Amino acid sequence: MSTVANWSYPTAIRFGAGRIQELAEACDAARIKKPLLVTDRGLADLPITQQTLDVLEKAGLGRAMFSQVDPNPNDRNLEAGIQAFQEGDHDAVIAFGGGSGLDLGKLIAFQAGQSRPVWDFEDVGDWWTRADADAIAPVVAVPTTAGTGSEVGRAGVLTSSESHVKKIIFHPKMLPVTVICDPELTLGMPQAITVGTGMDAFIHCLEAFCSPFYHPMSQGIALEGMRLVKENLPKVFENPNDIEARGHMMSAAAMGATAFQKGLGAMHALSHPVGALFNTHHGTTNAVVMPAVLRFNRPAIEDRISAAAAYMGIDGGFDRFYAFAVEMNADLGVPAKLSDLGADRSRIDELAVMACADPSAGGNPVELTLNAAKGLYEACF
Repeated sequence: MSTVANWSYPTAIRFGAGRIQELAEACDAARIKKPLLVTDRGLADLPITQQTLDVLEKAGLGRAMFSQVDPNPNDRNLEAGIQAFQEGDHDAVIAFGGGSGLDLGKLIAFQAGQSRPVWDFEDVGDWWTRADADAIAPVVAVPTTAGTGSEVGRAGVLTSSESHVKKIIFHPKMLPVTVICDPELTLGMPQAITVGTGMDAFIHCLEAFCSPFYHPMSQGIALEGMRLVKENLPKVFENPNDIEARGHMMSAAAMGATAFQKGLGAMHALSHPVGALFNTHHGTTNAVVMPAVLRFNRPAIEDRISAAAAYMGIDGGFDRFYAFAVEMNADLGVPAKLSDLGADRSRIDELAVMACADPSAGGNPVELTLNAAKGLYEACF
């Protein structure tokens, strides 16, 4: 891989193949002495995780790991992680993995020193100011997928084990102090995860680009992020060992999460309840609902999408962009319906209520009413 770079947007990023070997150096720069590596159960025993622990141990930083992380992390996972963090007298978190490991790792570092319940810090108004900022432990983020972009985010998604509702917990100091983007860590991903996470990155960029809010910096990042996914996700799908394409996908993932400061929309609002109730893969669920939401939003986004299509080398305006999105799903093996993911059509009314209450709904360019949400779910089943 030819591309190696150090960036500082929106935080310090060490980008390039093999840079996981710099993890101990990144910890030293942040004055981290005893980190807890947080990852999900599926990654815990894999070679990339054990090699990362080896890097830490060799540098005298221990090899402590917490891996009781579900695909859609919940408050019970968080409580167990906080217990491990406190009992081990750790001073920081290495958030390692895909969205679940990254989000829960950031949440453990945030919540371990707080006296109020985590739900008091939901991303509502200025609730984040309730937190004791000085008690937030630093995080070094190491993504092993190219999708969520949580490594450059200031929030974590947490599911309530009682209500099964996903909530966004936010604080500016949840932003990792350093990110290591090493595309070699993504080489062993199963194809379905490569596709699901890649589509998540694309839809983060797409929804940010379509959001009606004013943020021209995010707008430009979202546009280039979509182009990178269009050019590189098919390459990775065909050749999982294409390290250059893997690198571009990691960039697109970080760009998507940076761009969606501008807002998300109905794709995420519909996807979050499905994931919470049926434990579906987030990015794959986003991809399933994407065509229906594009059709629904067309009156408000047609000109904007036409401009994006031209930049991405797609001739034919909105219609051709929509056809491209549908064809990309099909070519990558994305299921056509939510029922294919195990979701239950009989719960549409419940899902619609949850979708309208989701924080992402407010960023949709067309108002997501209860009837509209029901209609969109019907179309997606």
